[in-house]
Amino acid sequence: MKVKQLAVFIENKPGRVSEIADLMGGAGVNIRGFSVSDTAEYGIMRLIVDDPAKAHAALKDAGFTIREDEVICVHLPDEPGALGTVLHIVSDAGVNIEYVYSLVGTAVVLNVSDADRALQLLEGKPVKLMSQEDIASYAG
Repeated sequence: MKVKQLAVFIENKPGRVSEIADLMGGAGVNIRGFSVSDTAEYGIMRLIVDDPAKAHAALKDAGFTIREDEVICVHLPDEPGALGTVLHIVSDAGVNIEYVYSLVGTAVVLNVSDADRALQLLEGKPVKLMSQEDIASYAG
C-alpha cells in the first residue's frame, strides 16, 4: 500500500513555507504530514495530504515546481523502540531508507533562525508551546 507524496521545490526565504500552507488551506486541502529540508538557496517541502490531485493543481497554478512520489506510511504503536523495529525490518534487508518524517498530529517542530524571537512572537497567541516534558508525555 503506497501513498502519494508531493515534493514542492521552494526558495529558501521567509514566507515560502507559510505560502504553501496558505495555498493548501485555501484549496480545502488538509495537510496530514510534512517535512522541509533546505540548502543555502533552495528547499524541498514534502507533503502528505488528503487530496493529492487538488493539492497538485493548487501548487501548479501558483507556479510551484512539484514532483509526485509514492511512499510508505506506517502507523507505529506509541512505545519505545517501535520506530527502530520497523526501520530494521527494511534496512536489515538491504533497502536504503532515504528519509523519514512523522504524520498526523498537531505537534510540529520549527527550526528557526532566531528561536528567542520566535518564542516572543508566539507567546500569548492561540498556540500551545511545548516543553521537553510535554514531548515526553505527548500522545498525539
